[in-house]
Amino acid sequence: MRTYVMRAFSPLLLSVTTLVLAAVTLVSCQQRKAHQHPCIVNFVNFVRQTEPRDARFTDEYLYRTTANQLAQLNEYGFRGTFLLQYDALVNPAYQQLMHEAMAQGHEVGAWWEITEPHVTDAGMKWRGRYPWDWHANVGFATGYTPAEREMLVDTYMKRFYDIFGCYPQSVGSWFIDAHTLEYLYEHYSIVASCNCKDQYGTDGYTLWGGYWNQAYYPSRKNAYMPAQTTEGQIPVPVFRMLGSDPVHQYDNGLDNHFQGVVTLEPVYSGGGGGGNRQWVEWFLSAMAGSTSLAFNYIQAGQENSFGWEAMKEGLTMQMPIIRRMADEGKLRVETLAESGRWFRHHYPITPPTAVTVPDNYLHDGRSAAWYDSRFYRAGLYWDDDKFSIRDIHMFDESIQSDYLLSAGTSTKCVYTTLPVVDGFMWSTPSERAALRLVILHEDAQPTEIPILAHSFSQTSGDALTVRQETPYGPFALTFSEDRLTCTFRPEQPLEWALQFAAAPGAELPFTEAAPQELKAVWKGHPYAVSILQGSCLTLAKNDSSECPTSWRILPQRNRITLLFR
Repeated sequence: MRTYVMRAFSPLLLSVTTLVLAAVTLVSCQQRKAHQHPCIVNFVNFVRQTEPRDARFTDEYLYRTTANQLAQLNEYGFRGTFLLQYDALVNPAYQQLMHEAMAQGHEVGAWWEITEPHVTDAGMKWRGRYPWDWHANVGFATGYTPAEREMLVDTYMKRFYDIFGCYPQSVGSWFIDAHTLEYLYEHYSIVASCNCKDQYGTDGYTLWGGYWNQAYYPSRKNAYMPAQTTEGQIPVPVFRMLGSDPVHQYDNGLDNHFQGVVTLEPVYSGGGGGGNRQWVEWFLSAMAGSTSLAFNYIQAGQENSFGWEAMKEGLTMQMPIIRRMADEGKLRVETLAESGRWFRHHYPITPPTAVTVPDNYLHDGRSAAWYDSRFYRAGLYWDDDKFSIRDIHMFDESIQSDYLLSAGTSTKCVYTTLPVVDGFMWSTPSERAALRLVILHEDAQPTEIPILAHSFSQTSGDALTVRQETPYGPFALTFSEDRLTCTFRPEQPLEWALQFAAAPGAELPFTEAAPQELKAVWKGHPYAVSILQGSCLTLAKNDSSECPTSWRILPQRNRITLLFR
């Protein structure tokens, strides 16, 4: 050990030294801050003119709700994004309010649900039950032919320009088709879009298996599907909305395959959600502290059709928390268009991202992580000492959505990707589909390996490494852009594997579990997981189709590497 002798300094030298050290410290802090991944918050309030489902919610009440949202954002010094349906766009009261909002630095964009005045002004006949009809074949662009979609875009954009003297930079919707999105980009240069979080069956809309959070560049053939190439992508980032609970949202409603909502929306508080202070404080802190690889993202705000009384308490609770965290540098609040431009500047192609939370708001031993890239997503889940990979979905830009070239006729809408593990659709409350880490026994059934502790870190640039301690030694999973590598370092010899099982009767896509390839077909689209290190074998088959219903991946030299492309 070195011994340092303190000597007396002259006041001048001490002052100079202090200034130099302060400057070095400032530069060091700035460098550290520059390398921190931002956690971006967009306040997105989308605006409807009318709400036919509840007579109490008059057009005037919805307007006052939006005015209150604007006043509250101004009170806390936030700039938000207001997305207008066409029926609100053509209302002079909203026009005046939004002119004021734009003068205060807020963004005004388009909310792409289709309404009666929109269709009528585009020269078409309205087919809806009400002036705004939420059914997918009427109230969304997917219910119209590609030519009709272009007419709807042109009509909206002309009216918007006539009112505001510019075109909107952001266009959002619960779901939007690739033809509309690309037309908006090519002809009107939008810079950002947003769509609904993953959900199954909620409001008749299913978006399942996509890029779980943050943002992605969509395929030119399917706006829900992340693209793998610059040639195959629409260069408009699509941000995932609503602030979904990483732990609890995924298997919510598992008993009936119809999901409830556990999000930052201030109108929800049962079972967590944006009206529950304990949940909000946990969620915002967890998202800001997540190992996100590139950036993290949260959409705050609420559609006006819930009414001010339903959202007031939750928003009033959320606002000072977000203000404090923004002042502390933990959150970056900006408009949706600003986030879109930032994304385009930093990422020419969809980046890998992650959401990692080592706990949940109940502090009951459950936690989760999500990894997303342009090739696949993966969801991890812990319940005390039990660990599982509960979700893996692959992405393929060549798969054309059902709505690309023709109008959807169903009142519901379905967007999916390519499932490898689906812990929601292939599960029951008593039997959960998952890929599990097991020990193999010569004369007994495999047993799950308990997890004593786990941690997350960013490695090799944009890879997520999950390190887990077990009674037998360390087990690590490394998620990189197109593959997953699992490495076990047992302290004594043992036989281990990753083993998949689903609930009986689940509709599975697998056609063959060959040693180096797990083959599957989903909705007529063939795909495969390549086993680069290790080998796959079938454990059980469907009695009629002979297709695998359970399979196992064995390691090679204590390592398994799976390729998802």
